Amino acid sequence: MGLTRQYLRYEPAALFGLVASARAGVAFVALRGEQGRYAAVPACEHVFVWDTRKGEKVLILKGLKQQVSFLCPSPDGLHLAVGYEDGAIRIFNLLNGESTITFSGHRAAITALQYDHLGGRLVSGSKDTEVIVWDVINESGLYRLRGHKDVITQVLFLKEKNLLVTCAKDTLVKWWDLDTQHCFKTLVGHRAEVWGMALLSQERRLITGSADSELRVWDLTYIQEVKDRDEPESKKSKGSPSPGAEENTEEDETLELDEHPEERIVKCSKAGAIMREGRDRVVTLGIDRMGKFLACHGTDAVLEVFSVLSEEEIQKKLEKKIKKARKKAKQNSEEEPERSVKLSLQEEVQRVTNVKASSKIKSFDLILSPKGELKMVLLLQNNVIELYNLDLSAQMPQAVRVSRITIGGHRSDVRTLAFSSDNIAILSAAAESVKIWNRSTLQCIRTMECEYALCSLFVPGDRQVIIGTKTGKLQLYDLASGSLIETLDAHDGAVWSIALSPDQHGFVTGGADKCVKFWEFELVKDESSVQKRLSMKHVRILQLDEDVLCVRYSPNQKLLTVSLLDCTVKVFYVDTLKFFLSLYGHKLPVLCMDICYDGTLIATGSADRNVKIWGLDFGDCHRSLFAHDDSVMYLQFVPKSHLFFTAGKDSKIKQWDADKFEHIQTLEGHHQEVWCLALSPNGDYVVSASHDKSLRLWERTREPLVLEEEREMQQEAEYEESVAKEEQPVVAGEMQGETGLAGKKTIETIKAAERIMEALELYREETAKQKEHNAICKAAGKEVPFPVNPILHAYGNITPSAYVLEVFKKVKSSELEESLLVLPFSYVPDLLRLFNEYIQQGSDVELLCRALLFLLKIHFGQITSNQMLVTVIENLKKTTISRVSEARDVLGFNMAGLQFLKREIEAKDEVTFFADATERFEEKKRKRKKKEKMLPSQCDSCIICMSFVQDAADEVKSRFPEDPFLQTSKCMMKDLMALWIQKKLFKLLK
Repeated sequence: MGLTRQYLRYEPAALFGLVASARAGVAFVALRGEQGRYAAVPACEHVFVWDTRKGEKVLILKGLKQQVSFLCPSPDGLHLAVGYEDGAIRIFNLLNGESTITFSGHRAAITALQYDHLGGRLVSGSKDTEVIVWDVINESGLYRLRGHKDVITQVLFLKEKNLLVTCAKDTLVKWWDLDTQHCFKTLVGHRAEVWGMALLSQERRLITGSADSELRVWDLTYIQEVKDRDEPESKKSKGSPSPGAEENTEEDETLELDEHPEERIVKCSKAGAIMREGRDRVVTLGIDRMGKFLACHGTDAVLEVFSVLSEEEIQKKLEKKIKKARKKAKQNSEEEPERSVKLSLQEEVQRVTNVKASSKIKSFDLILSPKGELKMVLLLQNNVIELYNLDLSAQMPQAVRVSRITIGGHRSDVRTLAFSSDNIAILSAAAESVKIWNRSTLQCIRTMECEYALCSLFVPGDRQVIIGTKTGKLQLYDLASGSLIETLDAHDGAVWSIALSPDQHGFVTGGADKCVKFWEFELVKDESSVQKRLSMKHVRILQLDEDVLCVRYSPNQKLLTVSLLDCTVKVFYVDTLKFFLSLYGHKLPVLCMDICYDGTLIATGSADRNVKIWGLDFGDCHRSLFAHDDSVMYLQFVPKSHLFFTAGKDSKIKQWDADKFEHIQTLEGHHQEVWCLALSPNGDYVVSASHDKSLRLWERTREPLVLEEEREMQQEAEYEESVAKEEQPVVAGEMQGETGLAGKKTIETIKAAERIMEALELYREETAKQKEHNAICKAAGKEVPFPVNPILHAYGNITPSAYVLEVFKKVKSSELEESLLVLPFSYVPDLLRLFNEYIQQGSDVELLCRALLFLLKIHFGQITSNQMLVTVIENLKKTTISRVSEARDVLGFNMAGLQFLKREIEAKDEVTFFADATERFEEKKRKRKKKEKMLPSQCDSCIICMSFVQDAADEVKSRFPEDPFLQTSKCMMKDLMALWIQKKLFKLLK
């Protein structure tokens, strides 16, 4: 079949203009051995790592399609866990920027991630109200925890105990015992959503943030396990009630409703509350890595920082307070002040300072530097990252802004885009600035302040640009100097559209004041310089009955099309401004339109989600296309063709054929509304701007695009999406309780199960062929050549059973259980026999045991009732136990060896350290003694010299009492000797 029409594919080339997305949090990462310098931030589907000191992007962790929703660095600083909107979690290596581990278990966006203190486990919370614990080392899911009824907002591992704390928007804080995988306690002390929490004071205190200005503080008491389980606690405590038990009875009743008090693991009692200055809800609540500082912020621009006193500091403060109380008691002749002396919560958690950012804060991260400074990185709503330093040694600590990353993008949404005539420069304008970008390097080369921009164009020659603003002004900028040359009050309302005339002598504007105005370029003499400069001259006006939304010239400059607020498009003659045609049919106003290069077709895009293609000769509607799921915001024809692009509020950009009325391709990448796009004059590039603050560049490739293949790919993508939304497979005989399997059914698990089935079928076929071959050889009485399967030959002439093992090993660890769950039972007997063979050989014992136990769990009834499998199970029992024991022994030996080596190294290091320290100390001691010895001897000689000089002077005076010359000589000699001694002493001391 020949191609009737060949299209070329547009591929994504770059994402720029984005510093950070406000959807997920910011996190400090350790890179190149430095802490507190590099910050990881979400950037749509990617993660950018910024050098906050230089303001440069140093690493990009590339995502797939879904937007990043959460970030969590590992404790060792080498990895970064990234949660996405579709519920996937990917773990990136920060050394090379590659992702090796992917977890798929959640059905909605990830809202919380946390590593345990060793980095071996990762817990995730999602919008699907479920919590999943993952094994990072084994790359698999451990279990799913159910219990919350709304979005999970925070998850925390405890260091000392194998416990997990979770909070959600259902107002509950739940405690989970990970040994038994059940919720053993629920805190119900909140009246609104719990937005965040943190563990303080060596996990002896829990602090939670809700929808009010209180940070609630809970004291945690970990109860030791009772030795005698049979004896009830009520009997043991009957005779001797503990002091203060009566006081806590009411509080315990409200907080804890356990039927069996002896089974409690932790006791929570409300300690009080810390008042925030903000009156709105807590958005983010967090602590630094050391647990010394706590910070939180609401929906405003203020970050509140608190200091948490350590145990030693609390003890010192308490001792001082007791001392004062004793002194006071002595004066007032009172007794035992110690019992009444306690530190208040406000004394233990003290406010340090408030940090005022330049815009609303979306998230933050803290780190305490070795120099004693607290570093804070803030991700703001307006596409900005700010870094603050807090000097803790100061008496009144004040946060100082160290750096601000802004150059990479606009503070607000880009509402207009334009390409220069040479396809090199891109103009983007937003509510506060105009930026000029180099298309090849994607660097911002000019930033100029402007009013709220709505439309723009490059003046012919590409040396100036014109911006139409929301206040009705036209602003003319010079690109060489980056300065505003001229501002004209063009319209009484917003300037919604601007179009360059085909002869390039002027342009036309349409505004909210129901006017279309015609302008010409002219050169005027500037008062400040001798040279003439460019200016704009208003020449004509066309008054209409409705607000003008869009204006366009026909390529021959004979016609002018104007879209109005009454849902129609009016066509006028340019020379006489007489009415020619009215195009009506849209149900809502036409927001955008364009005319093709030969002037035969006009395409209009409307807020009614339709695109209509009209003939410009008679105004007849050729076709109406349902283009987008929301308003069509922008439309433009590809130069020298009848193909056009549309951009919609449904975050998609689509390409259409106006001759065949067909949808060619969809450019997916933006995650929110697309406001505008621009095509380069040669048609090779498309640039688009969205509400997600990003600018995206698309490039036309040489790859041909076949519509049938495109439709097939679209259907496959739809099928893959539908698979994830299907009902998840269930394990026979199991009820849905608090726990469940961590994974979920995806297209990858189905494909993995299909590969296992294909491998088992090949094994069956090859086994049958081998039997036939043996029978033929026996009948012939000689060896007959056996035909080798090409698949086995490709794997290096391995046996069919070895091929099955190879396929099995290639299944991702995180997808193994779900793949076995969708595997039909008819394949299980063969798989069990093969497992027996593999385990006997001692290959991949851990993987095979994991798969074997899971198969026994899900097919227990069918396996035990099948007489054919009894011997197989018996053999598996023997071989598995022996092989697992061997593996355990090997692991135990290796662990003991590693611990021995660790002790040896530590001992060696300690000996070296102490030897070095002792040697340095002895060296200092020797030097000091030497100095001390030298100093007295020199001083003694100086004293002798001085006494000798004094004696000589006295002798001279007694012999010649009246000789003035000798008296003068004696004084000079004494002074000289004193000066000489001073010099000697100075040199010695130096």
